Amino acid sequence: LWFGPYRVVRVEPGAAIELTRNPTWWGKPAAFETVIIRIVENTAALEVNLRSGAIDYIAGELGLSLDQAAAMEEREGDAWDFAYKAGLIYEHIDLNLDNPVLADVRVRRALLHAIDRETLSERLFFGRQPVAHGPVSPLDWVYDADLPRTPFDPDAARKLLDEAGWTNEKPDGLRRNAAGEPLRLELGTTAGNRSRELVQQVLQAAWKDVGIDVRIRNQPARVFFGETVSKRQFSGMAMYAWLSSPESVPRSTLHSTMIPTAENNWSGQNYTGYRNPDVDVLLDSIEVELDRGKRRALWAELQAAYARDLPVLPLYFRATPYVFPKWLKGVTPTGHQYSTTLWIEEWRAEE
Repeated sequence: LWFGPYRVVRVEPGAAIELTRNPTWWGKPAAFETVIIRIVENTAALEVNLRSGAIDYIAGELGLSLDQAAAMEEREGDAWDFAYKAGLIYEHIDLNLDNPVLADVRVRRALLHAIDRETLSERLFFGRQPVAHGPVSPLDWVYDADLPRTPFDPDAARKLLDEAGWTNEKPDGLRRNAAGEPLRLELGTTAGNRSRELVQQVLQAAWKDVGIDVRIRNQPARVFFGETVSKRQFSGMAMYAWLSSPESVPRSTLHSTMIPTAENNWSGQNYTGYRNPDVDVLLDSIEVELDRGKRRALWAELQAAYARDLPVLPLYFRATPYVFPKWLKGVTPTGHQYSTTLWIEEWRAEE
């Protein structure tokens, strides 16, 4: 499995993983004999488990939403320690580009113009989560600060929809095409994730304002990720996050050979169905270019292509909240996919 300070001794699928100290670990001995990682499906239940003592610590990688943690800190800040780590977790909305409506880049850009991501971040996340303009975080050295942006501009959204043939001529305010079909899309995410469900409501209202009817269709995480997203069963939009490492080349999410199909046994993570030969070449080139200057230039081209094509609606980069018991010391939050348990041998209890 992994030659680390702990080894796996028990797995309860969907419930828990038990680790015990590894006697053959070559490094600093871990302080705790046993560590149990519990799997809790929704963020409301996480809070309940923490308060009841069923769990001791909520890691930020897949833990409480930012608004939950901030509210909890305000109410019960003396009971636990809180840390907020800016990171590389990219919250976004995948678009199914096989949907004829979303195949039109004008509609995709209109969807992004219609939402005020700055205000959304400020009001729902206390300004802690910077707006994303692409998949690369400003914390990453390959980030291009000059990449094209799509600002909040509802009038521009309306103009693009008009150009795309979606006009607003009826009293209900809903746009329709020449055949009279309404501009209606589905937006799905993980049920029970309070933060995402709040964001959905904000986005739904913003899109309604420009004449787009968006229906919410949420599912448990095991269904949403295990079937709907991974097998490209979502008809319109899917909101979730990618956890990445620094300078992580997005081959699996953008390369045309990475589109999951029944024929390739649903391998790959290009869930949008994005196909751009120029982007394929850029991804291939970045992976083999060793010169930092040349590699950075290739990354800039990739980010520009992403901003032009908008296969995905970028939302923001998440700040991850960590909730510790007062006695737990030595935990080092990372803010990216390399989890805080990487240095679990440094964890210790102090009264």
